[in-house]
Amino acid sequence: MSQHYHYPARAEFAKRLAAKPVPGGIKTAALGAAVVGIAVFVFGLFSNADRAWQALHFNWLFFATISSAGAAFAAVQRIVTARWSRPVVRFAEGYVAFLPVAFVILLLILFPGREHIFTWAGRETISVAEKARYLQPGWFVLRGIFFFGAMMVLQLLFVYHSIRMDVAVLPEYGAKWAAGLRAKMRAGFGDERRELHTQHSLQGKLGVAVCISFVVGWCFMAWDYSMSISLHFQQTMYAWIVFMGAWLNMIMSLSLLAMWWRKHLQADDLVTIDHFWDLGKLGFAFTAFFGYISFSQYLVIWYGNMPEETHFYRLRLSGVWKTVTLMVPVLVFVLPFFGLISKAAKVYLPTFVLFAVCSLLGIYLHRYIEIYPSIYGEATSLPFGLQEIGTTVGFLGLWAFCYFSFMDAFPVMRVFMMTTPAKDEVQVPVDARTMEPLPAHE
Repeated sequence: MSQHYHYPARAEFAKRLAAKPVPGGIKTAALGAAVVGIAVFVFGLFSNADRAWQALHFNWLFFATISSAGAAFAAVQRIVTARWSRPVVRFAEGYVAFLPVAFVILLLILFPGREHIFTWAGRETISVAEKARYLQPGWFVLRGIFFFGAMMVLQLLFVYHSIRMDVAVLPEYGAKWAAGLRAKMRAGFGDERRELHTQHSLQGKLGVAVCISFVVGWCFMAWDYSMSISLHFQQTMYAWIVFMGAWLNMIMSLSLLAMWWRKHLQADDLVTIDHFWDLGKLGFAFTAFFGYISFSQYLVIWYGNMPEETHFYRLRLSGVWKTVTLMVPVLVFVLPFFGLISKAAKVYLPTFVLFAVCSLLGIYLHRYIEIYPSIYGEATSLPFGLQEIGTTVGFLGLWAFCYFSFMDAFPVMRVFMMTTPAKDEVQVPVDARTMEPLPAHE
């Protein structure tokens, strides 16, 4: 990764960030899109309730996975004590703002929506005793609340302690509606150097917990909210494909947001072309990894040729589903892989935008093809129309409103870690009580 550590003084940061708040029109437009989506969903409840809940479900899966991946990315940066990402990592931490909303939507899916989405919840008998026990309603609901709730709490705590340091050194920054919350976060903030090591140590522990909960939590939730819709299919790589697709899309969407923030903040000296080269390398690497695990799953099923597994792909590679299914590898792997293979494509932003959008659209269709064929089987027409598009618009607006509200309330960059005189001390672990370097074995 490229390394650039020459940042402006803290006062200059405060002046520059305060001069470029989040444009009010963005949040207004996002709220409008959210209202449109809610209206489409409510209309669907009266015209075709099953379709309305199914559209809600696959969009929830798309946006919730990406949102949780944002905080996990920030946790990884802390675990490896990365310095290259300090100017851009807050753009990823903002993803956590959607998680409380996603949790509320999950509750709707688990209670009023469950029988409309999951075939085994009322329309199909579970013939395998082990699956019947695993998908018993009470246990199914408890699992979802526990795993998503635990992951959300850990990620919120991690981001809270990251923001707390910046709020402490930029007391005048942020929207007025969040002033009280920022004041509570600043309370008890002590000596800057000691706080640096205390918070850094705490974030290290939380970061490990965030990463473990992200992987384990989405394994169970991928099995429950995606794979279980097809009762007669199970595959060990399935969960990895779900959450690594989200990880890939998080990198691509983070790259797009970093481009926007760079232009909006006029921060060419902070978010440099080298950052996009780094993000492009990550996007390229995880494009290759996603292609690898997807093909690995397909190859094993093709080679084994067992009907209980091959039916999953046979259905998706026939009839109305075939075109959508074939679009997924082209958009997610072929175009981004060969498009981003050169440095020039990563640092020339128009090409980076093109391939990032291809990847985002491809994973969106991947979520669709995970869910809908398992419900509709050999359909005569593709069930994709006003309900799906309107719900997607609503989710996009709701996600954007949460994200930009978060970024409006708190410093949009990790100013503390870029301006504190002790910023490079975190490369060597220090005991926050004695301020002495820890022995290597600790």
